[in-house]
Amino acid sequence: MTATPNNDGLVDAGAREGYEHLEQAYILEYLRSQGLTLEQVRAMPADQAKAIMRAASLYASTQMSVVEARAHLVEELHGGPRAL
Repeated sequence: MTATPNNDGLVDAGAREGYEHLEQAYILEYLRSQGLTLEQVRAMPADQAKAIMRAASLYASTQMSVVEARAHLVEELHGGPRAL
């Protein structure tokens, strides 16, 4: 298991990759909620695409914060993080 430093300590590479996939999924979810696909956004004028992707990124960040908060709550309820 490879570990890399981050703001909270150490995160293994597999977990980081999982979070990247989740973030991408939230971005696609936002685009779908707006009736768009990534391909459609790529075909838009740069300013319009940038605004939409900024909103999608904000949505994804918000959802990721919810996931992180829930994970911390579960850890607290179960007496801390699991031993490896």
